[in-house]
Amino acid sequence: MTYTTTHTLKRTPLYDLHVTHGARMVPFAGYDMPVQYAPGILKEHLHTRASAGLCDVSHMGQFALRAKSGRLADAALALERLVPIDVLGLDPGRQRYALFTNAEGGILDDLMVANLGDHLFIVVNAACKEADEAHLRAALSDVCDLERLDRALIALQGPQAEAALARLAAPCRDMRFMDAREIAILGADCVVTRSGYTGEDGYEISVPRDRAHDIATALLEDPAVALIGLGARDSLRLEAGMCLYGADLDPTTTPVDADLSWAIQAVRRRGGARAGGFPGCDVILPQIESGSLRVRAGFLPDGRAPVRAGSLVYDSEDATSAIGIVTSGGFGPSVDRPIAMGTVPVSMAMPGTALFADVRGRRMAMTVTALPFVAPKYKRRDRR
Repeated sequence: MTYTTTHTLKRTPLYDLHVTHGARMVPFAGYDMPVQYAPGILKEHLHTRASAGLCDVSHMGQFALRAKSGRLADAALALERLVPIDVLGLDPGRQRYALFTNAEGGILDDLMVANLGDHLFIVVNAACKEADEAHLRAALSDVCDLERLDRALIALQGPQAEAALARLAAPCRDMRFMDAREIAILGADCVVTRSGYTGEDGYEISVPRDRAHDIATALLEDPAVALIGLGARDSLRLEAGMCLYGADLDPTTTPVDADLSWAIQAVRRRGGARAGGFPGCDVILPQIESGSLRVRAGFLPDGRAPVRAGSLVYDSEDATSAIGIVTSGGFGPSVDRPIAMGTVPVSMAMPGTALFADVRGRRMAMTVTALPFVAPKYKRRDRR
């Protein structure tokens, strides 16, 4: 995760809460955001895995997409012009992971799309939200109205997340992974999805700006809930094998390169009822069948020193030409060792393959491993 400096920083509705709780604030995607609190990233990370972590993600972009005809199917079909996923088949009250692609098959952003019955609720990455909004308006304004939602977004993640949120909103107990519902919390109209970015069970809660502080404070009254910053959120997602846009995903990386073919449903693939029709389909669909030359893989570095993003990857200790690059790397508190992800040739992506990363001019041994590093704990349909 990279923190960039900017002269004018925006603040989320929870800025005062972060400062009151002693957060270390850093510039991120144009916002003044908490990277950690007094306990530190490692303890915040482990608390989330054991109990529940509360993270402010209000810097992300939220939109409502409505068809001018009033028919949700028209909005779904319109959005399918820009993403390779099955939006039309998304049931009411359900959410799906999606990708904006370009003409070359590269990824412009990854996003979440939920069917809320009369409209589609879309959440995009903070650094891409202006570009994503322009992209949506330029492509879909003939048939859709796009509303930018000025709301807070709170992530509550961990095995105690359900119990903590159920104190304020009992209906959340009945939700399963990737459900999306409009639920009242402390009298505020919220959009709750059972999802997140940690590999844990949990929720993301879209909240009216003027009620964000009240709801966050009420959640923090539960002793199982603790604030976590962007640092712990990043280490949690890395352990879960989840991609970070701008690091693991970019406009030169296709969904197949990123090992995200699972996100493209059969109906949008060759032979499907609505195959293609999205940017880069002529590149992506053949790749799904024949494979890519490179692919995202997990790495376990030897020793205790982390291997960071940008480190070049080699197939031997004395090789002169790099075969790949580390795109995300750091220390995994739950597995108590360094972990990393990156892209390498498909022939070198088999678990158990020995590779080397260049770390400050020294070759460090790594072993390719299957992702994720920590097994997901989502509440799926068959769990009660």
